[in-house]
Amino acid sequence: MHSKDDLLTNIMVYLVTGTFNTASWICYGRREEGGRVLSPQGKRVEVPMACALFPARLLAWPPRSYVKRVYNVQRWTEMPRGGHFAALEQPGLLMKDIRAFARTLR
Repeated sequence: MHSKDDLLTNIMVYLVTGTFNTASWICYGRREEGGRVLSPQGKRVEVPMACALFPARLLAWPPRSYVKRVYNVQRWTEMPRGGHFAALEQPGLLMKDIRAFARTLR
């Protein structure tokens, strides 16, 4: 469980920086546009990406084979714990994975 101070700090980062709408668009966009595909034309997204799958997530991930067909997946990590708010719940695991991915892009 997170303290009220932790939650308020997290929310305020988005409000004060003016990024709340951008950060929450994915929820709205999925409802309005449907699905997870970024390219309705069926083109594969070639930008290298990493996937960090936390077991207590809100939405199930599609199969790895599907994700790799649509995106240029360079790293796929199934985390031992954590959920939707991984940066708040498991910051060490998330940072370790982000750093490992970033090193491959140098």
